[in-house]
Amino acid sequence: MKKVVLGTLLLAGILCHGTPAVAEVVDYKIVTASERGTYIKIGRDIAEFVAPSADIKLDAVPSAGSAENVRRLRYEPGVKLALVQSDVYQSFLDMAAGGNTTAGAMIRPLRVIMPLYNEEIYFIVRADSDRNFVHEIQNAKMNAGELGSGTALTSATLYRLMFGQPMAEANTSYLSNEEALAKLVTDKTLDVVAVVGGQPTKLLVDMKPESRQLIKLLKFDPNHPSSKTALKTYFQATVRASSYPNLLTEDLPGLAVKAFLVTYDFQVKDTAGHLRQMARSLCQNFSTLQEKGHPKWREVDLTLPDLGRGWFYYAPAAREIRSCTAGESLARTQAKSRAVRACSQQERILGLCP
Repeated sequence: MKKVVLGTLLLAGILCHGTPAVAEVVDYKIVTASERGTYIKIGRDIAEFVAPSADIKLDAVPSAGSAENVRRLRYEPGVKLALVQSDVYQSFLDMAAGGNTTAGAMIRPLRVIMPLYNEEIYFIVRADSDRNFVHEIQNAKMNAGELGSGTALTSATLYRLMFGQPMAEANTSYLSNEEALAKLVTDKTLDVVAVVGGQPTKLLVDMKPESRQLIKLLKFDPNHPSSKTALKTYFQATVRASSYPNLLTEDLPGLAVKAFLVTYDFQVKDTAGHLRQMARSLCQNFSTLQEKGHPKWREVDLTLPDLGRGWFYYAPAAREIRSCTAGESLARTQAKSRAVRACSQQERILGLCP
């Protein structure tokens, strides 16, 4: 009889509690850039090391670049995250402030999850070119990057800042990097090819040693008068020879633009919840990203600095990241305190010593 009663009680308990709830895994997309660029590797790192702990199956999708990413994040179903260059984001804000309603509709609901790293800006010329510095590209026949890409907007913005005028359309093309480089060294219908990518970027890494006989990278001179205005929007950088040993024999002074991880101001409870979990996972798995992900993760800082006017963090994610980093900081402080102070007898008795 006791066994029957016990079995009945156990069965009743199972029926009352049901089977354990299984977390729902959602399918999201992150839009990146070219298959040969840095953005798609960063997106794949997030998909591999961060998303699973947040119950997200994340697909890192290639795209034309930052400008297209803004549109796709705003309007394409399933796209919940995007990688966007800071100057592209700012350009949309500026156009919106100037009365462009289309730009305003796209950018105002977008939110920053976190700043990432600087992306280097490369200007490539033929090895026998007389040009050696970025400020010498004025009036050159230049490939700015594909239409809709962050590279094209960066090229146009930087040129306007440095020379006070837009690139002449007759001298400007919008080809892919590969097509443009082919034209640069074969039919020589181009003088300069602009490329934007966090080092080491695959396009340049894959160059063979004989490439030095065909192409070279231009240096950035921060002391040249035309450089002063550029540095109000862009950042000085160093293109390291160790990143491109087949192309460079020494480090070069260069320019960079900041990359941001961006989302929409999602208010739907499930979506906001998953993105909040993703932010928590990003913080918790940050050391893994730095160890196993693209080298650019080692330049990322989890602190969330103040953003420019018109820029806003995605509040649910920002709270998680700040809470996580604050907890880690406290733990490090407590560990350091315990390390330098001997435990008292009372602490040892109470089991409060490590």
